[in-house]
Amino acid sequence: MRTEVVGHGGTRLGLRVEGAGNSRPIVFVHGWAQSSGCWAAQLADPALTERFRLVAMDLRGHGASDVPAAGYDDPVVWADDLAAVLDFAGPDAIVVAWSYGGLVLVDHIRVHGTARLRGIVLVGAITEIGRDRAGGRVGPLMREHMRAMLSDDPDIAVPALTAFSREMAGGPVPGAQVQALLGASLSVPPSVRAALFRRDIGSEEVLAAIDKPTLVVHGSHDRVIDPAAAEHTIGKIPGATGRWFLDGGHAPFAESADEFDAVLRQFAEEC
Repeated sequence: MRTEVVGHGGTRLGLRVEGAGNSRPIVFVHGWAQSSGCWAAQLADPALTERFRLVAMDLRGHGASDVPAAGYDDPVVWADDLAAVLDFAGPDAIVVAWSYGGLVLVDHIRVHGTARLRGIVLVGAITEIGRDRAGGRVGPLMREHMRAMLSDDPDIAVPALTAFSREMAGGPVPGAQVQALLGASLSVPPSVRAALFRRDIGSEEVLAAIDKPTLVVHGSHDRVIDPAAAEHTIGKIPGATGRWFLDGGHAPFAESADEFDAVLRQFAEEC
């Protein structure tokens, strides 16, 4: 089912919803220049949908959500957007945040605390951003293509985004999946792609104050977000557990969906 909620400043946020309506919610937050579509394997997994209510959001400027001109550098905006989704999903949600989505989740905790949360799963995620921020350290693939992927010129941006989509996984990516990732990236305006990186914010104190069960999932061969970022996060969040996908890339939920879903289901049930 597709629906929407209203986030900060009246921005409409698109949602995909699957699963049992009265079950404990799991909320999925995608990464930079992607959409809720990246969680297709999870939204279609009966082992999850029969036990949980799954809610996947489109970040502002992405997917089916509105594209406001400003606000992408404001932690309060991101925090309020996620709060609106959590209000829709229901109390005691587990939030699964991928890549840039990890920063959005940390923004929510920075502003609103952890009261709405039952557990946290950070997947290939950053938790801060800016030069020399350990929790936001990017890998060689991101460094190689970053400038070109932010270009307004399609002759520059499209080849870079194509290469990025093709190479982000730990192994060969099926052509259809590459095209789906590329399509999601191209649907995000270049101005939004760039705006998400115009931030400089640390999160060590926020991470240290997290009091909910936390699982940090990362591919050992992630070339988009350096595994050192995950190690930093594990070291800062009290009691956080790391789960490494050996030889995995940036999107273990797509590359190894069955294994990822089993890990998520076990974590959710233990929470």
